[in-house]
Amino acid sequence: MTAKPMMILIAGPYRSGTGDDPAKMAANLKRLEDASWPIFQKGHVPMIGEWVALPIWGKAGGATVGDALYDQILHPTAGRLLAHCDAVLRLPGVSAGADNDVKIARTRGIPVYFSLDEIPAAA
Repeated sequence: MTAKPMMILIAGPYRSGTGDDPAKMAANLKRLEDASWPIFQKGHVPMIGEWVALPIWGKAGGATVGDALYDQILHPTAGRLLAHCDAVLRLPGVSAGADNDVKIARTRGIPVYFSLDEIPAAA
């Protein structure tokens, strides 16, 4: 059991392996979101970088996945979020962005979990 609720970044494939197919990207986002409820039930706050980055990208004028704004916003948002997160849940699957999130977390001494079962409940 952990003393306080943590903000946990859920990291895994979003764009990777989709060929930028919107339906496949939506399915990947759903998979990320599927982990949010169990994290919340353990007393923590789940966070997904795309929840923050995609609206910013749209408001900045982003139009095509992979455009210059996309690259300026998507991965850097997760890096900024990690300054506020207490842990990372790394879901399976190939993802350079999620691998980078894990690298940043480890550099900052933030725990990285690879299973929902590893996440301790908040007191």
